[in-house]
Amino acid sequence: MNRLLLASLACALATPSAFASTQASGGPLQAADIFSLEMASDPQISPNGQFVVYQRRSNDIMTDRTRSALWIAPYDGGSNRPLITGAGDYSSPRWSPNSNQLVYIANEDGQSLLKTVWVDSGRSATLAHLPGGAGNLSWSPDGRWVAFTMFMSAPEPQVDIGMPAQPRGAEWADPALVDETTRYEFDGAGELPSGFTQIFVAPADGGAPRQLTQVSDGSISGVSWGPDSQALYYSFGGRQADGFDFREADIYAITLDASDPVQITDYPGGESSPRISPDGETLAYLSTPRVETSHADTDLKVVSLNGGEPRELLSDLDRGIDQAEWDERGRGLWVRFDDRGHTILGYAGLNGGLDRVRDDLGGTTFGRPYTSGVFTVSDNDRWAATLASATDLANVGVGTRRGLANRLTDVNADVLGLRDLAEVERFTWDSSADGQEIEGWIAYPPGFDPSQTYPMILEIHGGPHTAYGPQFSGEVQLYAAAGYVVLYTNPRGSTSYGETFANEIDKAYPGQDVDDLLSGIDALVARGFVDEERLFVTGGSGGGVLTAQLIGVTDRFAAAAVGKPVINWTSFTLAADIGPSIYRYWFGVTPWDAPEEYWRRSPLSLVGNVETPSLVFVGGEDRRTPVFEAEQYYNALQIRGIDSRLVRIPGAYHGIADSRPSRLLQKAGHVLAWFEQYDPANAED
Repeated sequence: MNRLLLASLACALATPSAFASTQASGGPLQAADIFSLEMASDPQISPNGQFVVYQRRSNDIMTDRTRSALWIAPYDGGSNRPLITGAGDYSSPRWSPNSNQLVYIANEDGQSLLKTVWVDSGRSATLAHLPGGAGNLSWSPDGRWVAFTMFMSAPEPQVDIGMPAQPRGAEWADPALVDETTRYEFDGAGELPSGFTQIFVAPADGGAPRQLTQVSDGSISGVSWGPDSQALYYSFGGRQADGFDFREADIYAITLDASDPVQITDYPGGESSPRISPDGETLAYLSTPRVETSHADTDLKVVSLNGGEPRELLSDLDRGIDQAEWDERGRGLWVRFDDRGHTILGYAGLNGGLDRVRDDLGGTTFGRPYTSGVFTVSDNDRWAATLASATDLANVGVGTRRGLANRLTDVNADVLGLRDLAEVERFTWDSSADGQEIEGWIAYPPGFDPSQTYPMILEIHGGPHTAYGPQFSGEVQLYAAAGYVVLYTNPRGSTSYGETFANEIDKAYPGQDVDDLLSGIDALVARGFVDEERLFVTGGSGGGVLTAQLIGVTDRFAAAAVGKPVINWTSFTLAADIGPSIYRYWFGVTPWDAPEEYWRRSPLSLVGNVETPSLVFVGGEDRRTPVFEAEQYYNALQIRGIDSRLVRIPGAYHGIADSRPSRLLQKAGHVLAWFEQYDPANAED
């Protein structure tokens, strides 16, 4: 089956005509199916709870892009219909308070526009041109204003070096890039231009946007309105004075007259995602404590705007809160958090208690089975959320706090509904390190027969402080379709199991997480259907770190695929886009003060032990785990004479699989081709 899938991968990447030939019903997932996948994203329920508008994201085989349109569906079910479609990309739909109108962002012909549409007639109009793009889009409660954030460029730093005047018509090289801070690049964006994100407001009935803030250091996020429509609240952090520390931020308020911002919070750590209660008296926010551990869960806190000490809600819940929204009456907040690989929609009362409403949010990544998901709530406490499973990407679900839920969409019925997909089973075992229970999932190849034996792929998540779950994954499904049993896991260090579990690798990564993974393989092999001579391992980012670490301590794998790894902690800390701001949390000391510790934890220190044939792959524009990390490892393997191959995906940043559909196929295809080449079952006698 491996050769069949590899052939279909080659066809899918070769010609559009091959796409139609692989669309027959039945059989396992085909490579070309990736171009037909869709997901529902950013579901926005109207304030009156009658409709949901959502972003419908579709892969396009001709442009090799994921395009977005806006669709609308009644809360009670019935016909979905397109609301905004076209040759552009449409995102961030936001309802007016009267539920009659939406604003949204349109990217058309290289321009970013703020537009509005009247739902009953479908008539649309352009409100503003957005030369710096836009984010944090929201209506004022009185319906008069639309707020958003937009990047405003600033002059690039200039140094007088005595250059002569450039003659008219002369074509000189671009001037040097000059930086005086560590914030000069970022993954997904590349080189960062000079400037800062600012808050703007625009009249909802048309007119020029007006800039409210004058930020000249740091970054703005999490903008929301107060109920009186006179002030906007936001989180402000990442200042140079704080060493660009991503865990240090405070909440501010600015009024529509653009007077000086007022600082609302001033606590150690980060305060973010401010939300003001309907009566205007209480601030709810997410709080990240100022601790020197590699991971810190985010707490939900409330504080009176009239003064007093903050109070933590859900203090007995050992999970990080990712989203919180007030209910209509201000008696509690809807919340989203991850728990043991599941994303939960819950309700937290101000006086205590937690109702778990749904445990199946997710499905907003095409490539790997990470936890994910979002929700919104109406004025009458109805909700809309992205619901997903191990066999489908996100669809729109709706419901109430205690009532039955309803799924409004089934966007992949025409593709996944016709395929024999891998079944996914929860799997737990006791770690050989200390007996602690570790959780993972097994994806079985279609047509699995437990009386037979199969090759196995261990697929390791990145982060390392993230989590996998029973979510659809294009990559996992393609591996299973090629005939592999796939084991993907949440070793210690993963989120969604409590702060203690996540920090068991604090200042010790990679460490006992390696034992968790190896004992997981042992537990799976013991079930009798995995061929111990045909074990393979791959992972990306933090998973690439652990893949390289594993093959440095064991030779039990037939082949490995090391994805976008950190291979040398010193070079990573001093050159990655986020390296200079996180060394204090992952090591607690600089590389020059403890070079031996940085080297001890670097997988490169173990390369002398490696005997496993190893593919090394990375995005050609990766700024998170820079390309030279992969190159260091590959060249070391080459010097040692280990069978190895370096694959660089041109134009791709760190998130290879979710950037363009063909890149997901290139990544999976190269991994499968390498494993096929070194599968002992294919060895010549």
